[in-house]
Amino acid sequence: MTTNHDTSTGVRFGRARSGRRTALSHFLLVGFGVLMLYPLIWMLGASFKESEDIFTQIAPWPDPATLENYVRGWQGSGVGFGTFFLNSTLIAALSVVGNLISCSLAAYAFARMRFRFRAIFFACMMATLMMPHHVLLVPQYILFSNLGWVNSILPLVTPKFLAVDAFFIFLMVQFMRGLPSELDQAAKIDGAGPWQTYWRIILPLTVPALATSAIFTFIWTWNDFLSPMLYLQDPSKYTVPLGLNAFLDASGESAWGPMFAMAVLSLGPLFGFFLAGQKYLTTGIATTGLKG
Repeated sequence: MTTNHDTSTGVRFGRARSGRRTALSHFLLVGFGVLMLYPLIWMLGASFKESEDIFTQIAPWPDPATLENYVRGWQGSGVGFGTFFLNSTLIAALSVVGNLISCSLAAYAFARMRFRFRAIFFACMMATLMMPHHVLLVPQYILFSNLGWVNSILPLVTPKFLAVDAFFIFLMVQFMRGLPSELDQAAKIDGAGPWQTYWRIILPLTVPALATSAIFTFIWTWNDFLSPMLYLQDPSKYTVPLGLNAFLDASGESAWGPMFAMAVLSLGPLFGFFLAGQKYLTTGIATTGLKG
């Protein structure tokens, strides 16, 4: 016969074992977290080190610490790094606005409207997701060169207003398809046309998908290196990635300290934009993955 003492002992033993498992899992998670964050911690520490100490000091923290890298990096050589920040901010902001407008309009047409060959057009749009971006570089460059747009932000911004990012169209289509069709019927009874239904009813309900698209567009545009390298020739028009690359000199001494310092500053807008829309990002990804 099992006594109360045996039962209480078993309960305590089970709790102790569960507590050890929880502590071990937390320890492993913290360890993996530190391992993943170590490159960022090392870069932050290197930004405060003397240039000659960056690759000689084993510890990630600076000894002694200095702000000279931030001063030199922000001043730049010929063009201040603040110019690169302004250029990247302008291009990223226009890209976000263009993607939200054009992709939401295309998604509304695919998700809520009925027209001939809709399925074929949607399949063609989805097929572009499987096409490598590098395949389009040469014809795009020839087109923009003939238009006289090279060495300007037009090749980087104009396509965003033409719904060229199929990923965001698909994301919004999946979200809009999950909205009740009765909304369109009620709007039609009230005399609203397709544009009024899109602007007043569908678009306000698509805020999570719009926020998700805005965050990814901003991050991808801010970090883009290849496209600005192809189309921007004047250093005064460089973006942040090109400005960081300017600190590296293959034939001479590279300014590692100022580069790490400006790399740390360049992460600020990304973290800020992500934190501002984090709750919408979580909602948008979760609901988009379940609806369709």
